[in-house]
Amino acid sequence: MHDSPLNLTQVAWSRQKEVVRVFYKEMWDHANTALVPQIFHPDFTFRGSLGPRLLGHQQFIEYVELVTRALGQYTSDILALGEEGSQVFGKLRFHGYHRGELLGVPPTGRHVWWYGTPIFTFDGDLVRDLWVLGDVYGLMRRLQGEIEDAA
Repeated sequence: MHDSPLNLTQVAWSRQKEVVRVFYKEMWDHANTALVPQIFHPDFTFRGSLGPRLLGHQQFIEYVELVTRALGQYTSDILALGEEGSQVFGKLRFHGYHRGELLGVPPTGRHVWWYGTPIFTFDGDLVRDLWVLGDVYGLMRRLQGEIEDAA
């Protein structure tokens, strides 16, 4: 985990980038799923960094609960964000302590992490689609103890 997160207090944000910041730093990092309707269109589509394809608020809320139960102190580090028209894209690092089964691997207590590249597509003020490519291979190797990265 060598990349430094963006200093979020010293960055000028567009409205769309602010929604992305809220999504990661207020919703994901605190498992605050009450924010989901404020961020996403009711029929939004989601392809997550761990592979699932979901539709709508309820399926997404269940995914957040699954991940944050499995990874204690779950945190999203925003490493870079870009914007083009109705899309925001970035480089993220997701991490936490492996406290519950994840990807078929029983809890290990290890601090594990993986990179992800999200593409948010907005429809007005709400996200209509979120597609995230994740380094699942690296995460699996960390879960299984094959990679012992320094934090």
